[in-house]
Amino acid sequence: VQLQASGGGLVQAGGSRRLSCAASGPPFSNYTMGWFRQGPGKEREFVAAISWSGGNTYFADSVKGRFTVSRDKAKNTVYLQMSSLRPEDTAVYYCAAHRYSVVTTTPRDYDYWGQGTLVTVSS
Repeated sequence: VQLQASGGGLVQAGGSRRLSCAASGPPFSNYTMGWFRQGPGKEREFVAAISWSGGNTYFADSVKGRFTVSRDKAKNTVYLQMSSLRPEDTAVYYCAAHRYSVVTTTPRDYDYWGQGTLVTVSS
C-alpha cells in the first residue's frame, strides 16, 4: 500500500484548503482511511477518518463542523476539505490506512502512512 498526500501550502486564517491522498495497492473496500496532523512541538493527533466502503465519517472535536472527509472510489483518493482555518490548524498533515472497516482514532492502529504535507495558516 502506498499513500501520497498532497495539497498543503500557505493559507490565511478563515480560508480553505483541500488535501488529497492518492492510494495504491490492494482493494481498499475493508479499509478505514484516516487523516492525522502534527503541529510544531506537538504529538500526532487524529483529525478525521472515513470507512472506504460505507463512507462513515468521524472527526476530532477540534475540526468538527469545519472539516469534511470524502473518498472517490474511482480515483482511489481520499480528500480532506478544510474550511474556516485557524492558525492552530498549522501542522503537517498525514493520511493513513487501517486494514479494517472499524473507524479508529488511534495512530498505532493504522498500518500504512503517507508522507506528510504541510499546511500553514497565517493570522
